[in-house]
Amino acid sequence: MESNGIDLNHDEYQYLKLVKEIIDKGDKRIDRTCVGTLSVFGAMQRYSLRNNILPLLTTKRVFTRGVIEELLWMISGSTDSKVLAQKGVHIWDANGSRAFLDNLGFTDREEGINNPADRRMIMCAWNPSDLSQMALPPCHCLVQFHVANGKLNCLMYQRSADMGLGVPFNIASYSLLTHMIAHVTGLEAGEFVHTTGDTHVYLNHIEPLQKQLERKPKPFPTLEFARKVETIDDFKYEDFIIKNYNPHPKIEMEMAV
Repeated sequence: MESNGIDLNHDEYQYLKLVKEIIDKGDKRIDRTCVGTLSVFGAMQRYSLRNNILPLLTTKRVFTRGVIEELLWMISGSTDSKVLAQKGVHIWDANGSRAFLDNLGFTDREEGINNPADRRMIMCAWNPSDLSQMALPPCHCLVQFHVANGKLNCLMYQRSADMGLGVPFNIASYSLLTHMIAHVTGLEAGEFVHTTGDTHVYLNHIEPLQKQLERKPKPFPTLEFARKVETIDDFKYEDFIIKNYNPHPKIEMEMAV
């Protein structure tokens, strides 16, 4: 299906369409970093995870190893960004807890097996009493899981969404997490729904994003696990097998801090 030359069958066009909308119609705002942004408020994207699909954007290369290592680091409960830096992953260097599990309510992950119809399978990172102790308040602060017909779906609300650098990582990370939880609970991954509040493009990202908008998406890769993993804590980097990821080249963007 096409609309105005856009193939609506590829989920990545949701991202590209939203980027274009922000650049064309977004409100100019001064932000915490003083770089400046163009912003819209309230957006939603839906990414199918069926048939082992992993939505890594293809119109630029996503740092896949960084996505996996960061997610494993968070699940481990580490608060030390040096652990990532030692592995060559520096995404937290400028903004650097078992907090990821306990504070988010991840200790109740048995519900996916024992009570899949539960409407309270929620992780929440927004704890007002902890905000003053954080280097940066959580951007992706609420996650809800939903099981239907043997498929695990995930909805994540993100208060602040950097479309150039952060969002491609966030889509990949929570899609990967959904696949991981589905694997250990004997379910299939269904869909990742990404809901964002302040959805913005930094002014110094406009030019590289316009370059990205000129590219056509390629098929998303698929995900396999190298072995049967029993619990979420047992995953290792070597367990993830990503097949057929053939994106367009990397596009450099500076991180606003």
